Amino acid sequence: MEQAVVYLSLILFGLVFGSFAGASVWRLRASQLVQDKKDGEHVDCDEYDSLKKLTKSSILNDRSRCLHCPYILRWYDLMPLFSWISLGGKCRKCRKPIGYLEPAIEICVALFFVISYIFWPSALNSSLEIMRFMIWLMAGVGLAILFTYDAKWYLLPDRVNFIIIGLGVINATLVVLSSSDRVSAVIGVAGSVAILSGIYWGLYQISSGKWIGFGDVKLGLGLALLLADWKLAFIALFAANLIGCIIVLPSVAKGRLKRDSHVPFGPLLIIGYVLAGLWGHYIISVLFL
Repeated sequence: MEQAVVYLSLILFGLVFGSFAGASVWRLRASQLVQDKKDGEHVDCDEYDSLKKLTKSSILNDRSRCLHCPYILRWYDLMPLFSWISLGGKCRKCRKPIGYLEPAIEICVALFFVISYIFWPSALNSSLEIMRFMIWLMAGVGLAILFTYDAKWYLLPDRVNFIIIGLGVINATLVVLSSSDRVSAVIGVAGSVAILSGIYWGLYQISSGKWIGFGDVKLGLGLALLLADWKLAFIALFAANLIGCIIVLPSVAKGRLKRDSHVPFGPLLIIGYVLAGLWGHYIISVLFL
């Protein structure tokens, strides 16, 4: 019974925070478009007109609203997943489609919460491990935002990246302070940063930003601090590149992608990070038997 309550709580909290992540994606995009327009850069007029209304309210009186009409969503329109299902994926007033992005993010974050609890590599029987688990879940919400934004617009917003880095600093500090061998722990964190951020920084410098964006370098730093172990960082790097090859090479062979096509690497790094964080220790134990 106790476990059922835990799973139900994780699902509900995952849906709620997934809803927050989905709303944040559109607000970040709206702010980006407004800033781009101020800077004289080209923006899609239809997208700009649709999203600029999200920037007209302050944080204190910000309200969710339909992107197609002036309708401000009520509390019963904001129940994660359930409101979308009850409305048939359409606005209550204008009946235009809301889209599948929001419920997809909500479901994915809820699944991430549950899977993380099931496969967390350490027993959650100490305040330290519970704190690290909570940091992992909070980072997962931010990474859901970055995953979606980069996959859709090929950009990793700094404000979210900096939050991930901040959570990573807290996590790495906990790892070092709780270690019986702090020197080895510091070396592990430094190695992790060198692998997941340093390598991409080098590629960024060599290619002058053509091969990889600086946002990926910042993301790699945050993920490295969250993993805080050079072996886990290596697994994350290997997994990200392997998945990238599996996805990209068939598309290149079929002519769907060109060799110079832009492929967002942030989502691949995030997938590699999750795999390393949850199953990396098992992989290491198998490799070093």
